[in-house]
Amino acid sequence: MKQLFISIFFLAGFVCCFAQETNDKAIDSLYKEDQFYAGITYNLLGKMPTDVSQSGFSLGFHLGFIKDMPINKNRNVAIGLGLGYSANSFNQNLLINKDNTGSIIYSVLDSNTFTKNKFSSHLIELPIEFRWRTSTATDYNFWRIYTGFKLGYVFAHTTKYRGELGKIRYGNIKDFNNFQYGLTLSAGYNTWNVFLYYALNPIFSSDASLNGNKMDMNAVKVGLMFYIL
Repeated sequence: MKQLFISIFFLAGFVCCFAQETNDKAIDSLYKEDQFYAGITYNLLGKMPTDVSQSGFSLGFHLGFIKDMPINKNRNVAIGLGLGYSANSFNQNLLINKDNTGSIIYSVLDSNTFTKNKFSSHLIELPIEFRWRTSTATDYNFWRIYTGFKLGYVFAHTTKYRGELGKIRYGNIKDFNNFQYGLTLSAGYNTWNVFLYYALNPIFSSDASLNGNKMDMNAVKVGLMFYIL
């Protein structure tokens, strides 16, 4: 929890420094809300198999830029298209290991047998948003609701375990889906905005199974998003 508050404090300070520059902007009747964004999320696992549970605190960090394209005369409704980077971790009790043949095997750990067990991913993301806000060419403090879709390509992922079995670490396991996509929502006032992401596809491919059953776990992210003009 301490790590989360430190991260939020750092991001808020970073955003406020940039936000001060908006006061010096000239009036532009064709203004756009082109924005850099920075966010932090608490990552959850949806549709978890029986006996699989999360432990510890799972964080996500998100950075990127969104091009704003207004679609009405008042320029308070727009389509946003962007490019970003996302790093995510999921702490849980699902052990990802290899047998003597090198095949990936999955099992559920007892909570008292390990001190660390997580998988992490790094993504390049393409956010697409439908944007509504109360901004004008001279008012930079406004309400916003941005809904959309985000497509992500997982270019790197790792699994880490530390416990009674020793230390286990793997990278780029083929059972992870290379593409992740889901629905997004950002809503708030000025720089502070609640952010939600719900993945529409599983984290693992159909090749991954636990006790003979397919794993349909998906990512759910809840946190704060900061926008910087």
